[in-house]
Amino acid sequence: MRDEETRKVVREGYARIAKQSSSCCAPVNSCCGNTDLARDIGRNIGYAEEELEAVPEGANLGLGCGNPVALASLREGETVLDLGSGAGLDCFLAANKVGKDGRVIGIDMTPEMIKKARENASKGDYGNVEFRLGEIENLPVADNSVGVAISNCVINLSPDKGRVFSETFRVLKPGGRLMVSDIVLLKELPDLIKNSIEAYIGCLAGAMMKDEYLEAIKAAGFQEVTIANETCFPVELMANDPTAVAIIEKQGIPPEELEEVAGSVISIKVHGVKPNATP
Repeated sequence: MRDEETRKVVREGYARIAKQSSSCCAPVNSCCGNTDLARDIGRNIGYAEEELEAVPEGANLGLGCGNPVALASLREGETVLDLGSGAGLDCFLAANKVGKDGRVIGIDMTPEMIKKARENASKGDYGNVEFRLGEIENLPVADNSVGVAISNCVINLSPDKGRVFSETFRVLKPGGRLMVSDIVLLKELPDLIKNSIEAYIGCLAGAMMKDEYLEAIKAAGFQEVTIANETCFPVELMANDPTAVAIIEKQGIPPEELEEVAGSVISIKVHGVKPNATP
């Protein structure tokens, strides 16, 4: 798919999710609106029960692949940027850590998600959180203005990941920190999955090879690029079943072959630092 077509497909997919309160990182179906399922997914990918309890109802859509806030070591008074903020889950958790003197900015390219996140912020009375409509490849954020950038299973959806990391580098202050949870590959996917719209919305078809992903972060200028955590990430958990079903049914891929593909998909939490300005 061409870049603009990819963005359109992803935007439309997540608009449907926002409208129907889906707990699926996948095409909307019968699992939509299942709060218990979203909570189960949240626990499985690293959120503590008290964290899930602390955010407004509807903020957790079960779309992530990790908990970047848990490893970001946020401090009181910091400004945090969330790339692909969805319904606001990580923004609200970050807001609780940076306090009233801190600030959190969520960026999402889907108007329906921005609307949902703002409603959640209002419900939770989060005065230190704002949500801006925009693409993560062209951040509506000033240069050198944020202390920490986080993202949760969103950068893999971008058709230009190098641009995302360059933009993130631009908006971070010298000494600023990057902490992202994302999906990467240990081996290339079959073409049938690479070209599948369902797999793209389901956070799979757009994933990069692990080494290429790390190199893209370094190429943007980040230093101290390290993997803080790495785990296998079964397709059925990531897609909450519908993606796997859609791929099997529409592409004719045998379940055993999909299972083999799942072994090459991992979730990583990556840390990087923007170097301090030269004196």
